[in-house]
Amino acid sequence: MTTNRISSALRGALLPLVAALVLAGCASTADLSSGVTTPAQFREQAAANVSSTPVQADGAWWRAFNDGELDTLVERAAVANTTVQQAAARLAEARAVARAVDADRSVQVGLGAGGIRGAGLDRGDGSKRAASLITAGATVSYEVDLFGRLSGASNAAALDAQSREALLQSARLLVQAEVAQSYLALRALDDERAIVRDTVEAYRGTLSVTQSRYRAGDLAELDVVRVQTELASNESDALALDRQRAQLEHALAVLTGAVPSQFSVSTAEWTTALPSIPAGLPSTVLERRPDVAAAQRTVEAAQARVGVAKTAWFPTFSLTGAGGYASSDLGDLLKWSARSWGIGALASLPLLDGGRREADLKGASARLDGALVSYREQVLVAFREVEDQLAALRLLDEQSVVQARAVASARRATVLSDARYRNGYVSQLDLLDARRSELQNRRQALQVKSAQYQATVALIRSLGGGWDAPAVVGEAAGKPVVAALR
Repeated sequence: MTTNRISSALRGALLPLVAALVLAGCASTADLSSGVTTPAQFREQAAANVSSTPVQADGAWWRAFNDGELDTLVERAAVANTTVQQAAARLAEARAVARAVDADRSVQVGLGAGGIRGAGLDRGDGSKRAASLITAGATVSYEVDLFGRLSGASNAAALDAQSREALLQSARLLVQAEVAQSYLALRALDDERAIVRDTVEAYRGTLSVTQSRYRAGDLAELDVVRVQTELASNESDALALDRQRAQLEHALAVLTGAVPSQFSVSTAEWTTALPSIPAGLPSTVLERRPDVAAAQRTVEAAQARVGVAKTAWFPTFSLTGAGGYASSDLGDLLKWSARSWGIGALASLPLLDGGRREADLKGASARLDGALVSYREQVLVAFREVEDQLAALRLLDEQSVVQARAVASARRATVLSDARYRNGYVSQLDLLDARRSELQNRRQALQVKSAQYQATVALIRSLGGGWDAPAVVGEAAGKPVVAALR
């Protein structure tokens, strides 16, 4: 009867506390969508659908460029890139931690043996003589997770592992994009080097003719010096481009896990296809971005740890059991008569801890606030990156059209200047200016083309590795992207 009264009194004292803490926990759910409401589609694109280059179903977006050498480089980087390997190691570590934390929820079983000798081990028989006690057996313990402390910690660790998994995907996507951009920049440099080398050869021919005419007395020395200046200037540009190519080739070597001295990319014609991006991309394509998913998992883990910190005000309950043998004589230890067992229960509730629990809760809440801010920032950065690249592609398309007209006009001007120079109507300086303008415009056109490829890769990375958006049903369109991500 006394035991029942004590139990009833404990329940009466604890139930109000339990109810208050549960209500507090329910009221502290993090609002991921606050301040991140997004439009149905990106501002820089029209709503009409147009045909686009399809993306591989397995996520191999780089194959849309239809370049076998690019495919080979990306596949090598997927295996040997050190950044990806580091991210994979961090994921393995996070999964191991999650398994270790989850193990606390299981029954703990152990084996043990020990011996002790001393006087007064058993006061029951009134003996003060020295005696021995030898034990061997198994112990079993289990913490009853009434208030979710263990399950909350396990859930938080599992969310950490999911965040690391998303970060591994983000690292892979980043490396794939870096490989593609470096390779495409190298191909653009090869074409630019070819243009400059052709120009150098042209100036060498012009210099030879000019020197002959100078020796014949038809031209002044100034004309020879002008051609020599242009030739040297273009030779210098060609060497600068060679240096840039070597640096890009070395960067590709590191990205693919190779030693730069043992790595090379052959010089070939730039035939890489430029994928077309569909218009009217919905904002929900950002759901595929792994860095956004990682930030969300970090918020959810921080929120789970706030709940774990709150359970510090609850008592803990543990069940224990032990069974084995105990004897004062080693020879009798394993006899049936020496068997022993025991079961127990332990309830623990700290009362005074100097404010440790309150400080832990405030710290967990502060980390949750920081994770929320980081998440919202990541979402905003994602939208900015997509809008940046969409704007870049739109303007680059317009610029390429204008630049093509400039190249055509510059070529025509060179032809006309050459003809007029041969007939003595214009000076050599006019001809050199026309050639210089043509070279500048051809290089500018190539740089615009290269920028289009770079922006396309950057857009694909910003979209999370593709542009096939998940289906949006009913009222989901136009809602905060964070709501869809949940």
